[in-house]
Amino acid sequence: MIATVTYNSRKHQIDLSKPLDISMPLKDAKDNVNAWYIGKPKIKPAKIDGDIISVEKGAVVNFNNIKFNPHAHGTHTECVGHITKENHSINQHLKKFFFFAELITVAPEKKGDDFVISKKQLQFAIGNKKREAVILRTIPNTNEKISMQYSHTNPPYLLEDAAILLKEKGVKHLLIDLPSVDKEKDDGELLSHNAFWNTAGKLRLDATITEFIFVRNDIEDGTYFLNIQVAPFENDASPSRPVLYKIENG
Repeated sequence: MIATVTYNSRKHQIDLSKPLDISMPLKDAKDNVNAWYIGKPKIKPAKIDGDIISVEKGAVVNFNNIKFNPHAHGTHTECVGHITKENHSINQHLKKFFFFAELITVAPEKKGDDFVISKKQLQFAIGNKKREAVILRTIPNTNEKISMQYSHTNPPYLLEDAAILLKEKGVKHLLIDLPSVDKEKDDGELLSHNAFWNTAGKLRLDATITEFIFVRNDIEDGTYFLNIQVAPFENDASPSRPVLYKIENG
């Protein structure tokens, strides 16, 4: 199915039959990706009046309860409500779901005991391009990312000046294949979250951060049509499924 979309006064062809899913699955297993010091997700049949509601146990339907944390257990999209006293819901602030996005691959640089993504790296990779969304794939990029247990590992993160650059370039949606844009243990500063959402000024309520994506190596860097699919949770974050589509005519 070919769709025509207009961006910057130009028409582009998108083949909707060829989605490139860059989300991680969520499963009840110890090798589900994990961060932030909590256990694995749980997916279990509900019990009602002592009966286990599972076809395997004699019920007519499967009726599972699911316990998970969107920030810790997989691909999720969050709004500024993640770091504010005021309640801000991703369901209320993400009202558009299709964007032109730039996928870039970066190798985090050594800085002291950390590996970081810098402003200089993003400037080099993005150049003068104007995009609604930027997708950061870090290297090394192996399938281990899908099962990585990140707690207490000090994973790479985005420097504050890199987040400021993205904000100043008008990027509304930042997607990254790490558990956070910020350092795992930073004494609560959350410099990149605060910079991207501009918490020192006018809040960017329509801006989102999506973490824990996974972009396969066979998906080339470049410009894509991005669909961010979220569950309509009234919460600061929702599990999400970002999907890319190649732009057939450049």
